[in-house]
Amino acid sequence: MSRLRAALPLFLLVMAGVVLYASGALSQLSPEYLVAHQARMREEIAANPWLARLSYIGLLTLGMATGIPGTIVIILAGGFAFGVVEGTIYSSIALTLGSLILFLASRYAFGAGRKHPPALVERLRHGFAHHPVSYTLFLRFVPVLPFGAVTVCLAWLRCRLWLFLGATWLGGTITLVFETLVGAGLGDALSQADHIGLGMLLHRNVLLPLGGIALISLLPLLVERLTRHRRVPPPGV
Repeated sequence: MSRLRAALPLFLLVMAGVVLYASGALSQLSPEYLVAHQARMREEIAANPWLARLSYIGLLTLGMATGIPGTIVIILAGGFAFGVVEGTIYSSIALTLGSLILFLASRYAFGAGRKHPPALVERLRHGFAHHPVSYTLFLRFVPVLPFGAVTVCLAWLRCRLWLFLGATWLGGTITLVFETLVGAGLGDALSQADHIGLGMLLHRNVLLPLGGIALISLLPLLVERLTRHRRVPPPGV
């Protein structure tokens, strides 16, 4: 019974994510939907500026806390609706809050870590045990795993709360800047186009941040290659 009680918060988060994903709410944040209803969206934001911003932060917080796929759609919508600066600030707040909720629920469910960890966590345990700070920063800055999966792994590894919050905010915000730029760039491109098409991806305000995201995605390969060269002994040794 105690194990079930400990797992209840995490179970409720998972169920909330399933309901949110199945409700189709994310489809109403797609670029196509936003473009078709952007006039009404602008009017609603202007009429209820604080409610619109708090609703966005709440929705993204829920998405990050449940770890559902598709939160990138919410982030892009934030850039489209609020611009780069505001969108990044609101997304950063929501990302940090949502990740904290998932982290605390996961750590409560896992207890003191006495249970045998999953294979994924076991692979991360060695590096984390020897260099907890640098390893946590690496996991947050380099997208080797989905953001929610890293949060759950760090909870099982009993990462310190201050380290988790700092790495989550810093690493997550850097990626958010590029993603919000894409959302804002789509808004600019759509204002100059008559229809939605692949040609919008070639718009400068969309293409440049997409290139930044691509570079971040290539970091794991670069790090792996550098570490591989360090592990290979020179000839004759």
